[in-house]
Amino acid sequence: MIDNYLNRQKIISFVAIASSITACSIAPRTSPQLGLNKPLSKSHTAQVQEPAKDQLPPSAKVENPTFTVPAKFQGKTVYKVQLSSNEKVIALSIDDGPWPKTTLQMLDILKQNDVKATFFWVGQALQANPDLAKQEVAEGHAIGNHTWHHWYRRMDEATAKSEIDRTSDLIYKTTGVKTALFRPPGGFLNNGLAAYAKSQKDAVIMWSLTSADTDPHAKPQAFVNNVLKGAKPGSIVLMHDGGGDRYRTVEALPQIITGLKQQGYRFVTIPELLQMAQ
Repeated sequence: MIDNYLNRQKIISFVAIASSITACSIAPRTSPQLGLNKPLSKSHTAQVQEPAKDQLPPSAKVENPTFTVPAKFQGKTVYKVQLSSNEKVIALSIDDGPWPKTTLQMLDILKQNDVKATFFWVGQALQANPDLAKQEVAEGHAIGNHTWHHWYRRMDEATAKSEIDRTSDLIYKTTGVKTALFRPPGGFLNNGLAAYAKSQKDAVIMWSLTSADTDPHAKPQAFVNNVLKGAKPGSIVLMHDGGGDRYRTVEALPQIITGLKQQGYRFVTIPELLQMAQ
């Protein structure tokens, strides 16, 4: 009888231990370190730190950046900004993208040098390369409108409106960006585009200094020399990442940045430059 009693006690103990192990294995995991089998509660979600913007993947969307312009520049044409302090700041502007390969290479160079630029997008290029556009925004660059087709020809108001508004709509749909910066293709101011942009109180952003990187015969060092020799405080520099093979611009960009820094320049976006003129 004693043996039967001991055997029953062993069986009871074994069952209790097994039940305890089973209960632990199916208990819901609530620690982020252990991994989740079900969604976190609201109280727990609040404890999870959001990733910093510079840790966002290329496809991430920064929440609704808006690039406005001060009232004094609304509906105006801007070539450069005259600063009362004559502070040595300069703005790099990059047109015609987003563009496969070239844009990504230029983004890497800008990031390595801690430089923010202003990109003017063509609607068709944006439509073809939305992830590149999202990366530009996620990395803190400013954005402007450069029309849908990049046409130079004269157009009526309805066509100009379509060229600009269609691009603005896609910029917002793709990245959440709203921008009041407009650059007419080729710098043409009398073909209907600038007039429509001004009627919407956009700033028509031109440039005071060009790298001349669309010259098919020039070497990259010529682009570097053009910028370094012509730089002045408040300058807006014209460059391109799209509209063709811009490998020469990619080659020139690090030297342009290094040379301007050696001259004592600090890089700002065009919206920052306009704000400094207030």
